[in-house]
Amino acid sequence: MEAVRQNIEKLRLKIEDAAQKSGRSPEDIQIVAVTKTVQPETIQVAVDCGIKILGENRVQEAQKKVGLVKGDVSWHMIGHLQKNKVKYAVKLFSMIQSVDSYELAVEIDKRAGMLGKVMDVLIQVNIGREKTKFGAEYEETPELIKRISTLEHVRIKGLMAIAPFREDPEDVRPFFRKMRELFLEIKSKNIENVDMSFLSMGMTHDYHIAIEEGANMIRIGTGIFGPRL
Repeated sequence: MEAVRQNIEKLRLKIEDAAQKSGRSPEDIQIVAVTKTVQPETIQVAVDCGIKILGENRVQEAQKKVGLVKGDVSWHMIGHLQKNKVKYAVKLFSMIQSVDSYELAVEIDKRAGMLGKVMDVLIQVNIGREKTKFGAEYEETPELIKRISTLEHVRIKGLMAIAPFREDPEDVRPFFRKMRELFLEIKSKNIENVDMSFLSMGMTHDYHIAIEEGANMIRIGTGIFGPRL
């Protein structure tokens, strides 16, 4: 448990350094603690250290944890969301970061509407064009956002991406830079019902590069909780 506290302290120092390099305040960077396979009592330690956002990859796992972690926290869905799990996701999560198709957004809109809720979402972009990863195509993202923006119970809050893995994190800088360009392009269009507040990119291996290139939300699992068993 002490390791979690120490990891969070180290993480905040590195965030401060990366934020200063990009001329921003570390307070502008939101940490999403990725809780995949992590037990609730360990997650609680992170929350007690000031972590405010918890990210889960699977609906089934979130269902077992959400009620067991106490404190002022919000849960984000960060993994691929199947349409048949949307009815559960809209109840569990305050944000779905992995919307990658109009069809999925329509299902979220329907289920959120049944709850009288507006669901905050990020549009996931497959920035590396990797066949093993989900996400909208880079060039198609602006048009997808325009279509989704017409839905009454979905509110687009920004973009999310998972950069291709490279041994040297510097090698992923161009991918993060392209995401920042796309983010600013869409923001400049002032599309109704689209609030481009969050650029979610960067994980344990490369988050410092992501912050330098404009990320204001990072998803950290191993860097907080240690290697998965």
